[in-house]
This record gives sequence, structure tokens and C-alpha cells, in this order.
Amino acid sequence: MALGQKIELAARLSLPAIVAQLSSVLMQYIDASMVGHLGADEAASIGLVSTSTWLFMGLISSVGTGYSVQIAHRIGAGAIEEARSIVRQAYVTMLIWAVTIMCIALSISASLPAWLGAGEEIHAGATTYFRIFACTLPFMGLYWVSGGMLRCSGNIKVPSMLGIMMCALDVVFNFLFIFPTREISFLGQSLTIYGAGWGVAGAAFGTAAASFTTMICIVYFLLFRSPELNQRGLGKWKFHLSKAVFHKAVIISSPMAFERVVMCGAQVLSTAIVAPLGTIAIAANSFGITIESLCYMPGYGVAEAATTLTGQTLGANRLELTRSFTRIVISMGVGVMTIMGLLMFVFAPEMMSVVTPHEGIVALGTEVLRVEAFAEPMFAASIVAYSIFVGAGKTIVSSSINFTCIWVVRLSMAWYLAPQYGLMGVWVAMAVELCVRGIIFLTQIFRWKWLNR
Repeated sequence: MALGQKIELAARLSLPAIVAQLSSVLMQYIDASMVGHLGADEAASIGLVSTSTWLFMGLISSVGTGYSVQIAHRIGAGAIEEARSIVRQAYVTMLIWAVTIMCIALSISASLPAWLGAGEEIHAGATTYFRIFACTLPFMGLYWVSGGMLRCSGNIKVPSMLGIMMCALDVVFNFLFIFPTREISFLGQSLTIYGAGWGVAGAAFGTAAASFTTMICIVYFLLFRSPELNQRGLGKWKFHLSKAVFHKAVIISSPMAFERVVMCGAQVLSTAIVAPLGTIAIAANSFGITIESLCYMPGYGVAEAATTLTGQTLGANRLELTRSFTRIVISMGVGVMTIMGLLMFVFAPEMMSVVTPHEGIVALGTEVLRVEAFAEPMFAASIVAYSIFVGAGKTIVSSSINFTCIWVVRLSMAWYLAPQYGLMGVWVAMAVELCVRGIIFLTQIFRWKWLNR
């Protein structure tokens, strides 16, 4: 392949994923704006448990990755029937795992706000939101594993389009569930808009309804429409547990699951560091994380393409092509996130003003976002390099780097700086850690040892 063809292929795989990732963050952005206009306590209720929801979502999604990477390798090698067999095993494993994680989440939901050190005024809202979220984990697991398998088969367009659909549905459902029935003026006419008025619970129900609808669509497409992975025909529905496939999935997924636990556990601990700083700091931290996601989600879109390209080229034993694509996708990720970081620095006040009218939250959120903007290029390098390691099945290396950086660098600095500099100290620690992590990932990627083993 000529260089131009490689760049075109990487871009063609990346662009739908970037659009889907951005739409996903816009969904969170709109959610935050809707809840933020209810009041600071409501916003803090969701912000308090947001890192805990990431922890449980990470545990679910890591299992799917163990099977998706194997599908990429099989398709790259031309073993289509083996790839289809892995699909069935992935679904059974995911359902068992997701139900187990759901039960654990429900059992801790009542105690979680107190564990995080929040004030009693937001305990009820935080518990309600987390309980509803926990009930969505089984069908969210099916959605993630289906999307991962389709992307690794080379079909990034369908998961991306369905991701956009989920975001649109989430906005509609939230609009109906969060706010009460009200009158609005449109083109000089008074219209009655019906709503449930459930507040924080409505935000959780809206996301649950959107997720369930999209899960049905993506599972149907994979099972009946995907050229590579469809399960049409009665004989193909027979389930057979392959010990080799399961063992490989465990090898790939276990480091990632452990990493998600320790990294999201670190984020939960970071929330506990922020919680004593007060409701304003909790809300500004939560909104700031949501807005920053607009900046780094394009990097995750490129990263999805990186996993697919790495997995399939290695499956076909095209090592030089793997090297070439590695350089291309890392350059693309760093480039797009550098631009996004610049935009975030310039428009931080306006972006914060959309999600909340509270002047104190807007001012504090603007300060921390502008600090974080400088770390976005190296954050991009770490995101894309991590996905390259995943596509190669070398998850121990990538997980070890993430674990070391976030616990040794970020948390130690945040713990030291927060009492002196408040929320700004926590975000300075985050920015420094992301830069260190990016440098380490680039060093490990371009040593190429992961490719030679």
C-alpha cells in the first residue's frame, strides 16, 4: 500500500468512530446541562458517582475486548467460521459477567455516597442515580461487546451510527423524564410539553432507555446482517465453549480489568479528595471532566481504528504494515487532540456556561480546563498507543503503564496539592500525569519490542 492509501484507510476507519465518540460526549454534555439547570446539589449528585460508574463500565467492557481482539486476528487470517464461533462464546460470557457485576453494584449503592465523603444533602440523589445505572449493566455489556466485535471485523460505520442514534435518543428521553410538564413559547405559540419531572432519576432512566433501544439494534445487525460475523442458520446457533478461546480472552482481558479497577479506583479516590472541597468544587470537577471529554474523544475515535488495523495486520502477519499504520494513527491522534486542546483553552468559559448558570462553578471550571488543555497532545499519544497494544494482545504492558502513572504520579500529587490549591491542585496533578504517561507510551511503542515477540 502507498502512504496515501494507508492514510486514507486510517482516516476512513477513524472518522465514523470520531463522530460517534463526539456524539457520545455531546450526550453527556447535554445531560450535564439539563441536570445542571436543576441546581448545584443535583449536579453534584451525579458528579459524585460518575467515577464509580466508569469503574463498573470498565469492568464490563474489558471482557468484550478479550474476544474482539481474537476476532480481528481470525479475520486477518481469513478464518471466518472461527470468528463466528467466538461471537457466540462472547455473548454468553458477557451476560454471565454483567449480571454478576450488576449485583455487586446494587449491593453497594446505598453506602457509596458516604464512602466518597459527600455531604448528606446529595446522598439520596447519588444513590438513586447509581442504582438505576447498575440495572443497565447487562444490556450495556451486550452493546459494548457487539460494537467491539463489529469494529474489529472492520465495520466501524454501523457501531458509530448507532452510537449517534443512542445519543439522540438519550437527549429525547432525558427531556421527557427529567423536567415536569411545562409551557413553552415556539414561533409565538404556547405549547404544552409533557414530562415526568423525575430530576436526577430521570437522567438515569433516559440513559437506560436509550441504551436498551440501541443494544437491540446492534445485536440484531451483528447476528443477522454482518457479512463476517452473522449467525444465520440453525446449525450456527449451537454453543461450544472453546477452552483455547476462553483462555486467550482471559489473558487479554484480565490485565485490562485489573487496570480498570485500579485506574477507576484511583478516579474514585480522586473524587474523594475533591468531595471535602465542597459542592461547588464537586460540580465544577464533574462538569470539567464532561467538557474535557469533548477534547479527547476524537483521540478515542482514532484509537478504535488503531486497534482494528493492528489486530488485522498482525493476524495477516504483515509486520511492516503494522509499523507503518502505528506511525500514522499516532500522528493523527496527536494532531486532532492538539487542535481540540487549543479550542478548549479559548472557549472554556462559554463551554462551562452552557452546562450551568452558577457563576462560581463556571469560574472554577474555566480555570481547571485551561490547565488541562496543555496536556491533550500527550494524552492523545497514550490513548492511541494503548489501543495499539490492545490490538496486538499485549495488554500487560499498556495496563502496567496506566496503573503506575495514575497511582504514583497523579494521586500522590493531588493528595499533596489539594489542601493548598483546592480543585486547581487536583487538575494540575492530572495534567502532569497525562504528559508523563504519554512520553512513556511513545517510548515503549517505538522500541517495537511488542511487535517482535
